[in-house]
Amino acid sequence: MSMILKSMMISTAVSLMMSVSAYAAGPEVVKGPSKDAECFKPQTSETKFFQWPKKEGPYRIALANGFIGNTWRIQMIQTAKAYAALPEVKAKLKEFKVVSTGDDVAAQIAAVDNFINSGYDAIVVNAQNPTAFKPVIKRANAAGVVLVAFDNTLDTDEAVNVNVDQKGLGELWGNWLVKNVPGNKGKLLEVRGVTGTSVDRDRHEGIQEVLKKSGGQWETVEVVGRWDDGTAQKVVADAIAVHKHFDGVSVQGGSTGTVRAMIDAKHPFVPVGGETENGFRKLCAERSKDGLKCTSAGTGPAQVAVAIKTAIAALEGEVVPQSISLPLSIVEDPNFKDGDSYYAKESDNFFVGNSFPTCGINFSAQEIMGQTKADQ
Repeated sequence: MSMILKSMMISTAVSLMMSVSAYAAGPEVVKGPSKDAECFKPQTSETKFFQWPKKEGPYRIALANGFIGNTWRIQMIQTAKAYAALPEVKAKLKEFKVVSTGDDVAAQIAAVDNFINSGYDAIVVNAQNPTAFKPVIKRANAAGVVLVAFDNTLDTDEAVNVNVDQKGLGELWGNWLVKNVPGNKGKLLEVRGVTGTSVDRDRHEGIQEVLKKSGGQWETVEVVGRWDDGTAQKVVADAIAVHKHFDGVSVQGGSTGTVRAMIDAKHPFVPVGGETENGFRKLCAERSKDGLKCTSAGTGPAQVAVAIKTAIAALEGEVVPQSISLPLSIVEDPNFKDGDSYYAKESDNFFVGNSFPTCGINFSAQEIMGQTKADQ
């Protein structure tokens, strides 16, 4: 073998190693802001910014979902597929894969590992547990894979998180109850979400901190509704049967089922802080005259589209915040308006406010419902 050929082989090997190591280094911490600063808004003024080496597309991107058993998660999967099907997004994707692994944290981590080992460029994840992903984050960074968590995010500053202020949402519901339950005291029913998730934890902490700071005399009964109407309706019915009366209610999800349980039990209407289900907002509007005083606030499933948009921007070499803040959709009594904050002629089973205009994401209910919830 000639010296020239040997030199060429060594040069090629070194170049390949440098290219691989560049991609495998994970993100570099750089100065902001992002190119799309309106969409990629940092969570705080202290949020750091990431930049990955630019990769040439089209890209292989996967959605690793966990729990699938409620309307929000189903609509989220449908929204992800609708976003990936947009012509301007589809042109950047070689493959878009969706898998839901249920409540099993180990199964979700195994799915993420499988996507890393299969050479996917980016993975977006709605995490079943906020602390269990540290090893897989390191594996993703070592492989040069962009990892973006949304909704149920990760307790880390080594991956990108996309979310609303979940604790702030709990505080909003807590403040609604303090403001609207007479006498700054009473027995409250708190309908919680999926146990072990960051969203359930943060919303619960927000509610309870407000109640404690109010100086009032509050007793809280907690039930687990799993953000699901059917489950929430059952556990609320059981709670009413045991405790007879509540002075106020907060419900993280399954809000429509919660109010229907009150109606079925002939429980007097009381102040309720709930999510953004269309059915819940219908009831809030229809029953306001009967004493149902609601605040409806939350985060649309379309945040998955923001997560995918973030992953693509990162793969294209753009600067993105490590923690991206999204706005809440909030409507309070007496401001529920048909055709605006709810849709009387549409199904109860979708979340209103499923858009983020600053990110160019705005889906109609019809566009979302045309997609399936199945893995792909």
